[in-house]
Amino acid sequence: MSEQELSAKLSKYRLSKDEYGRIQKLLGRDPQGVEWALFSALWSEHCSYKSSKVHLRKFAFKSARVLQSMGENAGVIDLGHGEKVAFKMESHNHPSFIEPYQGAATGVGGILRDIFTMGARPIALANYLCFGEPTAPRMSHLVEGVVSGISGYGNCVGVPTVTGQTEFHSSYNNNILVNALAVGLFTEDDPVVTASAHGVGNLVVYVGAKTGRDGVHGASMASEAFGADSASKRPTVQIGDPFFEKLLIESCLEVMKKDLVAAIQDMGAAGLTSSSFEMAAKGGVGLKLHLDQVPLRDSSVGPEEILLSESQERMLLVCEPAKFEAIRDVFHRWGLDASILGEVTAGPEIELFWRKDLICKIDPKLLTDNAPVYERPYEEWAPKLKGSVDGLALRLEDELTSELGTSRRWIFQQYDQRVGGKTVRDCDDSLAVVRLPSGRGLGLVLGCRPHVMRLDAELGGFDAVFYPALELAAKGFQPLAVTDCLNFGNPEKLPVMSEFVAAVEALAEGSKLLDAPVISGNVSFYNETLNQNITSTPATGLVGLRDDVSAIPASRFRGEGDEIWLWRYDGVRFSSDQLGRSAGFTGELDGESFARWLNEVLEAGRGPRVSATRVCGKFGVQYALYRMCTESLGAEAKSGEWGGFSDERLYEVILA
Repeated sequence: MSEQELSAKLSKYRLSKDEYGRIQKLLGRDPQGVEWALFSALWSEHCSYKSSKVHLRKFAFKSARVLQSMGENAGVIDLGHGEKVAFKMESHNHPSFIEPYQGAATGVGGILRDIFTMGARPIALANYLCFGEPTAPRMSHLVEGVVSGISGYGNCVGVPTVTGQTEFHSSYNNNILVNALAVGLFTEDDPVVTASAHGVGNLVVYVGAKTGRDGVHGASMASEAFGADSASKRPTVQIGDPFFEKLLIESCLEVMKKDLVAAIQDMGAAGLTSSSFEMAAKGGVGLKLHLDQVPLRDSSVGPEEILLSESQERMLLVCEPAKFEAIRDVFHRWGLDASILGEVTAGPEIELFWRKDLICKIDPKLLTDNAPVYERPYEEWAPKLKGSVDGLALRLEDELTSELGTSRRWIFQQYDQRVGGKTVRDCDDSLAVVRLPSGRGLGLVLGCRPHVMRLDAELGGFDAVFYPALELAAKGFQPLAVTDCLNFGNPEKLPVMSEFVAAVEALAEGSKLLDAPVISGNVSFYNETLNQNITSTPATGLVGLRDDVSAIPASRFRGEGDEIWLWRYDGVRFSSDQLGRSAGFTGELDGESFARWLNEVLEAGRGPRVSATRVCGKFGVQYALYRMCTESLGAEAKSGEWGGFSDERLYEVILA
């Protein structure tokens, strides 16, 4: 191969020269045929986590409640009383910037499949969205498209969208963030299903929608920065069908409930390639797959496109031969395809056939376990900003009309928040609550305040756990576990990688202090356009548990004459970069003392005397008091030793 031909190959498959050399060494030869596509997909940042894996090991994945954590489709925790929940958060940033409606819609579809492939019925959706300035080019189109995509898919599939967080800042002008979270419930008899292929002689079965060309090279597209030609990447965005997804949910849950499935995996990023190779590698087995047996929308689709297609609403499952007929009957009853692609072998190789010809034979662990792991350069973290804190007083009117303070109601009013009848608190509240069959409440809240991350990445990493945990505790919910979506810029740049490491280490330490382990998540790098990175944004989702849902403190005032108390953790005072303030902070955050204070807030939130609570956030006490007022109940408060109404503290709670 000439230097020019090699350069063209590497460009097409988004591989570096060093990675090409690594492939040659592993294979003992040049890659051939579809091997180029396999390495391109599975060694992409999106699939391999090659720039983050070394740091993700710092998370605590275990606690007494954790049943499944990293390595499966979603994390699972035991709630007791025969109840378990699966939950996970994932990004769909790059596709949503290119094609906002379909990008956001398929983000919802993908996270739902991660949940029900575990055997759990989806009961709740949430989203974390970051947009640029409303006046930025295309921003109105992007906002409307993303919100419509989320509501269009979630509403049609019949899963309520119960909470969310939406931010606006100029750093997202050229790279928006669309992070989706889903929660699923297991009843006492529901199995937790694995993604590890096993059982030599078992069948490998394709179920769901037919395969087209949409999403080909989508995983590698999501692993690189944007240039001026981002619109040209529209063919790499998948197209979703929520009604098909609903059929897939019901049929998959039925075959799992009947114990017909040995293993199952969503065909997500990198499609059939990732699902088949990861299932085989996890199980330590081989596979024999006939690609010409894949149901196609277009008969001209070739083997490489079949391997890389990210067509939606498709699953790969493994079953015993004697159970296939029953599986096929279930899927046919729901109007879905169920086709045998091949079988599990002793391995270790995966053999790929096209019209009876063997086109590839390769050990899957060469592409999974032997993917490159980069220890990108980073600097030990030193606080970016300390010293003076701007005490600029802000008018409430200015706060309410700013991008940070204006109502998001027009967004969440488009979501069906009550379908299924289990929603107790929804998007109109500071956290979501879903009623469990036992009568207890499952709390769900999102975290990460980008304006805190812009102050300091280490502080922001702690805050991404501590602030949502405080919101749970103020309502009497014990925080149990964390999922995350780590949205950062280009990891090859020292400042970005330094912020990533600082935030991850703080997030890991914070979750350990609260005994709320990180059990699932996602990393999204290369959120960069024309060398401009986003604000580093480690978004989180936390779940909590409360024994009853009848006495949860309100988020608005309930009774005239109630006393209003301000309860503050005094460690850090700060001013954010909002409304003309100069950013800065003073003090130190002591995680252990915060954890003790959090437990005190938790006890108060469960106590009989507290009728309403709200955690203060943006703009301090003034804005929080406004949010607690109703049409008939206002508030009277005086400034004093505690400070001014628009002064900001990192953690403070109003109790009535």
